[in-house]
This record gives sequence, structure tokens and C-alpha cells, in this order.
Amino acid sequence: MEFSDKQVQIMEAAEQLFAEKGFAGTSVRDIAEVANVNLAMISYYFGSKEKMMEAMFKHKGDHFRVQLENLIQDENLSSIQKIEKFIDDFIERILTKQCFHKVMVREQLSDANSTIVKRIYELKEANLALIKQLIQQGQKKGDFKKNVDTVFLMMTLVGTVSQVVTGPHLYRKLFNLQSNEEFEKHVKKKLGAYLKNLCKTILGYDE
Repeated sequence: MEFSDKQVQIMEAAEQLFAEKGFAGTSVRDIAEVANVNLAMISYYFGSKEKMMEAMFKHKGDHFRVQLENLIQDENLSSIQKIEKFIDDFIERILTKQCFHKVMVREQLSDANSTIVKRIYELKEANLALIKQLIQQGQKKGDFKKNVDTVFLMMTLVGTVSQVVTGPHLYRKLFNLQSNEEFEKHVKKKLGAYLKNLCKTILGYDE
């Protein structure tokens, strides 16, 4: 499904507010004010705040899904190059879409709206299935060992990146980073290298 520029504008405003105040703490009027649209337009495009949240997940999730599908189908990259690119893309995604990441974390912790939480889990399960496919490609080629716990591997990657990105003040202090630009550069380089080495060890990849 393609979303219009106006729909994306509204969803981006909603995403910002959901990250700051939570889904329950954000009104449709709040969203309309930040998006600079009238209330009727939100109702016209989405029908309800819940439907808007679902559309936001679809909009963000579809982009990541397409990235993964293209990576799986890329015949120019080796098995380990695909894993390394996935890590780079994932770190970039979390750094540039921090509001969306905060919404995901906040809503799972609150568990107040079962429909939204269910949609989050569906999104995660779909992504996990594609990542399993990516690893299985390498296993079939003999590049990775067979007995890999894909679920725990992904939880390790996601949890590590999330911990760093959602706690930038501590990370900057530990590594004496003076600006957000230094922080992002350091995360992409040092955290990326660490996670790539970790994956090589877990996957049994031998260079």
C-alpha cells in the first residue's frame, strides 16, 4: 500500500508524539496540531488513532522488509557480506528512526493496547522469518554452521543496539564522545565491528 505525502506527514507527527507521550497519552487533536492539519483529515485518511498506528507500523515495516528481501536476493554478495550489510543497515535504521524504535519499546512495555502489541509482534515475526532465510542461505552453502539459534542471535543484536542507542549519554561518557555526530560515527564503526565479529563467531564463519 502506498501512502500519500499528507498521510506520511500525519504519521510522522503521530510517531513523534507517541514516542514522547505514549499512544494513550496522545490525542488525535495533538496529532492534528503537530501535523498542521484539521481533525477531519485524520479521520478521513485513517478512521481512528488505532488505525493510524497500524498504518505507521505498515509504512515503516514495509521498507525494512523490502530491504531484507533485496538483501536475500542479492547474488553479488557472499553469505557473510549479507550479514554484515544487515548489521550496518539495522544500526543505521535505529539511529535514524529513534522515535519509531521508542514507540515500539514503549508500547510493548505498557501492553495497554493488545491490538497494537499484536501488530508489533507480527512485524517482528515477519522480520525474523526473513533473517532466518538469510542465515539458512549461508547454511545451505556451507558457510555457516547448522545449529544456530536464530532467535537468540537476533535478540542479542537488537538488544545490544537498542541499549546503546537509547542510552547515548552513558555511551558518550564511557567513550569520551563530545557530540551526537561523534556518537553516531563511533556507534556505526565500533558497535558495527563488534556485532559483525560476534555473528561470525556464533555462525561459525571461518575466513
